[in-house]
Amino acid sequence: MEGNEIVNVRLGEGEGSVVLLDQTQLPNRVEYVTVTELPQMVEAIRSLRVRGAPAIGIFAGYCLYVLARQLAEKGAEGPAFQKELERQRTVLVNARPTAVNLAWAVERLIRRSAALSGAHIGEIVSALGEECRLIRREDEEMCRKIAEYGLSLVKPGDGILTHCNAGPLATSKYGTALGPILLGKERGIPLKVYADETRPLLQGARLTAWELQRSGVDVTLICDNMASMVMKNGFVQACFVGCDRVAANGDTANKIGTSGVAILAKHYGVPFYVLGPTSTIDLSCPDGEHIPIEMRDGEEIRSLWYREPMAPAGVKCYNPAFDVTDHTLISGIVTEKGICRPPYTASLKRLFK
Repeated sequence: MEGNEIVNVRLGEGEGSVVLLDQTQLPNRVEYVTVTELPQMVEAIRSLRVRGAPAIGIFAGYCLYVLARQLAEKGAEGPAFQKELERQRTVLVNARPTAVNLAWAVERLIRRSAALSGAHIGEIVSALGEECRLIRREDEEMCRKIAEYGLSLVKPGDGILTHCNAGPLATSKYGTALGPILLGKERGIPLKVYADETRPLLQGARLTAWELQRSGVDVTLICDNMASMVMKNGFVQACFVGCDRVAANGDTANKIGTSGVAILAKHYGVPFYVLGPTSTIDLSCPDGEHIPIEMRDGEEIRSLWYREPMAPAGVKCYNPAFDVTDHTLISGIVTEKGICRPPYTASLKRLFK
């Protein structure tokens, strides 16, 4: 970390590795992990050492660049270099299929490499280094703009409920769903946050509460099944959540439990906003039915966070990592290009014109 700023992913010394803040160790330990090989990179994504759709994209971009440097050092060039780089791209993308940013980022490097076909290998590798750094710089700017638009949706003293983690740990700087809150703190605009603990991986408890508390934000941690009570009591005036993929019709995939929050918000008349960069919008995906949902090990429910298992040995577990929130439950989708409103089939398309 630099000062109070979280640096979750960076290139290692000599740019021969990627260094990441191990999010599985938070909030009790701040530890960094260095990865140099493709299997280590895949493990870091699958085990959630690095997580959050934009952060995964940044990490994957850095990884593909490091792998390209290794290929060049081994003498690979021409079609053989491009073919192996594309194979490594596919392996990285398959590590977590739901978050579209992962594929979006590595595809940018693949296209940059292909566009320089025939150039000296050193020139290609250098260009890939420029591209992965550009992805990070763009994400920082996108997060700032998202924060500005999101902040326009609330007023001083409002309560905001958030689910999972969509702050600096999940992005490059401000975050998406937490961006307006952190920007508001910088500007002296008081906001209160109710953070769902977020089962089964507890990102709300372990990460969101940690980020907001260390930033001086008024944050209260609640269990997921308390969201209805805080809405009924009038404690929150808006819900802000991130997203891993937005379909063309406005359906969004986010951490499991998000759709339940949206249903409750609809019932209690609380605006429900999804915040994310345009890189999470997948216009090739018609609706939420076509978003692949990652399934995870049942031990995350049975035993991961306990000294002893809290479920009978061998009991069957259903553990999807994400759910899909229907577009009819979403008040607005906040991007760096503006706030999209229904009908999303039209407003999302306008972003890309």
